[in-house]
Amino acid sequence: MADFMLQLLLTFDATLRLATPLILCAMAGIFSERSGIVDISLEGKLLTGAFVAAAITTLTGSPWLGLMAAICASVFMSMIHGFACITHRGDQVVSGLAINILASGLTIIIGIALFKKGGQTPALSSDERFRGIEWFGVNMMDNIPVIGTIYRQLISGHSLLVYAALLAVPLCAFILYRTRFGLRLRAVGEKPESVDSAGVSVAWLRYRALIIGGVFCGIAGAYLSISHGANFVREMSAGKGYIALAAVIFGNWRPIKAFYACLLFGFLDAATSRLQGVDIPLIGEIPIQLMLAIPYIVTVLLLAGFIGRPTPPAAIGVPYEK
Repeated sequence: MADFMLQLLLTFDATLRLATPLILCAMAGIFSERSGIVDISLEGKLLTGAFVAAAITTLTGSPWLGLMAAICASVFMSMIHGFACITHRGDQVVSGLAINILASGLTIIIGIALFKKGGQTPALSSDERFRGIEWFGVNMMDNIPVIGTIYRQLISGHSLLVYAALLAVPLCAFILYRTRFGLRLRAVGEKPESVDSAGVSVAWLRYRALIIGGVFCGIAGAYLSISHGANFVREMSAGKGYIALAAVIFGNWRPIKAFYACLLFGFLDAATSRLQGVDIPLIGEIPIQLMLAIPYIVTVLLLAGFIGRPTPPAAIGVPYEK
């Protein structure tokens, strides 16, 4: 029983770590899409942030400079998306896919030019990464059965960026539902004409939403390469931007519900690694290929509308013309 509880706690611990980039990208997607901008480019911004964070940290030795650079690079990609979709009223899906393709190619080309490692960056030392933070009283809490294990394995030991992702959820909910900016943002995604008639710039609101989304994606990318991982590898985002978008849709464009969806995807990912090679009663050993595909199968089912019928913002994907 004790071994089972420990394995369960370790799975929940892995769930938090694996769900962190999904949570941050989901919050980015909520801001963008609540303003009326389809943001398929989450994947490209995540990948760009991961590469820039690892590259700058490698060149400077500072993870903080890597984090700041990742945020700036991701915001820059957001501005390209905004320039195409808001200023020039282009197709938002096409623009998002173009950014994903651009990020996929540029990270490899620049990586090869800078480091000559086939698109990867050199491995970072522990001092060049955001390491886990051991909370006060961990050793003392170890003497308390169950609670001490939960405190050490589940609550303590995560990096600063994991805690930042958890704090981002209530912060986003507060901004969206308790501030004037949030009210205008939701209104511009539902009926931009009413916002414009009130003398508020629709374009500037949407640009600000994309900037916020870029910040979150930059943090998520930095987490992948200089916190959870120790370097950048080709295509290391591995579809997490698309999975985060599925979580946004599953959560009906609400931060708390999207957070739960991200935890679900994180749990599926964590359980996949834990159940590999394990014989399950009445089922037997599940093929590893099927286990690895489960998060993506669930994503496809969500996006196809087989699990619930989400209600998107009314003006999403529609360019606004004054």
